[in-house]
Amino acid sequence: MPAARSLIRIAVNVALDALLAAIAVPVARWIADPAGHAFAPFWLIPAGAAALLLAGLPFRLSRQYWRFAGIEDLLTVAASSAAGSVLFAAITMAGGAVSANPAFPVVHAFTLLVFLGAPRVFYRRMRLRAAGHPPEADAASILLVGEGEDADLFLRAMAQDRRRAFQVEGLLAPTARLTGRRIQGFPILGSVADAGAVLEQLRGEGRMPDMLVIASPDPTGALLTAVLAEADRFGLRVRRAPRPTALDSNTGADKDQRLELKPVAIEDLLNRAQVPLDRDGMARLIQGRRVIVTGAGGTIGSELARQVAAFGPASLVLIDNGEFALWQIDLELAETHPGVARRTLIADIRDEARIRAVFEDVRPELLFHAAALKHVPMVEANPLEGLLTNAAGTRHVADAARAVGTLAMVLISTDKAVNPTSVMGASKRVAEMYCQGLDIQARQTGSGMRCITVRFGNVLGSTGSVVPLFQRQLARGGPLTVTHPDMQRYFMTVREAVGLVLQASVLRVGGAELPLSNDGGIFVLDMGEPVKIVDLARQMIRLAGLRPEEDVEIRFTGLRPGEKLFEELFHGKEPPVPTGYQGLLMASPRTADPAIVGRSLDEIASACRAGQPRLALALLGRLIPEFEHNADGSSGEVRA
Repeated sequence: MPAARSLIRIAVNVALDALLAAIAVPVARWIADPAGHAFAPFWLIPAGAAALLLAGLPFRLSRQYWRFAGIEDLLTVAASSAAGSVLFAAITMAGGAVSANPAFPVVHAFTLLVFLGAPRVFYRRMRLRAAGHPPEADAASILLVGEGEDADLFLRAMAQDRRRAFQVEGLLAPTARLTGRRIQGFPILGSVADAGAVLEQLRGEGRMPDMLVIASPDPTGALLTAVLAEADRFGLRVRRAPRPTALDSNTGADKDQRLELKPVAIEDLLNRAQVPLDRDGMARLIQGRRVIVTGAGGTIGSELARQVAAFGPASLVLIDNGEFALWQIDLELAETHPGVARRTLIADIRDEARIRAVFEDVRPELLFHAAALKHVPMVEANPLEGLLTNAAGTRHVADAARAVGTLAMVLISTDKAVNPTSVMGASKRVAEMYCQGLDIQARQTGSGMRCITVRFGNVLGSTGSVVPLFQRQLARGGPLTVTHPDMQRYFMTVREAVGLVLQASVLRVGGAELPLSNDGGIFVLDMGEPVKIVDLARQMIRLAGLRPEEDVEIRFTGLRPGEKLFEELFHGKEPPVPTGYQGLLMASPRTADPAIVGRSLDEIASACRAGQPRLALALLGRLIPEFEHNADGSSGEVRA
């Protein structure tokens, strides 16, 4: 049935084009020679129709959809008109009916262009006008923000929405150079930088919009921040248009669809320029190799598993001590990458014998070590478990991997390892030192396992992070709890962080010339500028369409044990060193012989197993002199 309907439409197009081309013949003859006989000989009229239809075949002229006629369709009409006039001129010459005006072919071509193009444009305009009946009484008034192409696509989709749920007051462009121009009749009132003045003007005219709509599919974090700031000042909501693919489906279908806006996600505010990654290098590193990911059920570990699986390893072994989290990522990979050979192993990295047995069985070529206890207050409450997992556990994994000839181990570290004030941070610094020592040994001997340490801050949405906490608190109506008004943290999306972890792995394993590589250098991800947690809370309240302090309270609860106000990515004596690769820096913190670190780890682990926290922490402080334990949270603000 749909095929038959399509053939009928094509037949109607053929008939209309033929009729218009036939009418164009006497009109063009009269324009070219007003004193001549426009309708004689009569056979020229059907000949003109036939010439146009034949010339239009290569251009699929009669298959055009008039309702969606655009620039490309008009170019097709122009090409068909030119070819049709040439073919008609040949027919008239062969039939001895050449016009007295030698410019007739040109006149005929332009006449065809007008006769064929004008009805298409008129029909398109009428359809848009029919769809664009006045907005509903409760239609939301919007101010559209975005590039010209994005705004045009949104306006086209809006015209196809029979609900007419939105009324556009005007547009804001990213820059001021477009101010004063119009897109589909809607004025560009100014740039994003002029948003405050534009909104003041609209308020004075009684046309204050209900919301700002971001039309750009991938707006920068800076643009979103600026728009949100002005929206907050004027008490407006901010929404995002659907992605272009969704808008295309609205404009290109017979059946009208609803244009649905979506809220701005907190991740959008961190949207930075895409860092170019060496995907080919990642494929060469991973493809066909045996890979282990520890902590595969966690936020970082699961994203590592996803991205590694996409490069086609020979086998992928997922290790975690949490059954449910491990089952979730395994189920996901079974659906997304069914061709990758996978194994899921429940194992605790504190169990040295179990880890050794797993590695002897799998004999991995690549190891991504993300298993750790990462929540500062939890590790403060359970310091012995944190030391056994983060420090001793990392040593168990590294030693087991080195014993079976693993090519490279990647350690996921944290900014909390820099000048640590918490047991979690200090335990991760011990893990860094041990892996640094192993890597220096491998570099000096020219053989052995390379150890790649990558340090970064918080990832948005990770288990136990502040964003899910704020989301839960918002769902309950508040308050949102922030420990201190000045607290700052570095944030990055998990996908971006893991992409850069893989990039660092490619550089180190591939032998790229890097600074500090002989000195146990640590990769540090470029996290951008730190974000104040209270600002993050305010933004999340605004994104929920509410007002900070008026609709939702922000309550300060005081620093918790182990916390500090400002996290650091570099020790004061280890300034950042550019690597030459975007998104990656290097640090050169103090190193130590892995044998010395190993002996200290043995002592710390023995104290932990004996249930002696004071001794364990004293040994930890001896190994990490910069460790200034903020045991009760009271010294965090003073230290900052």
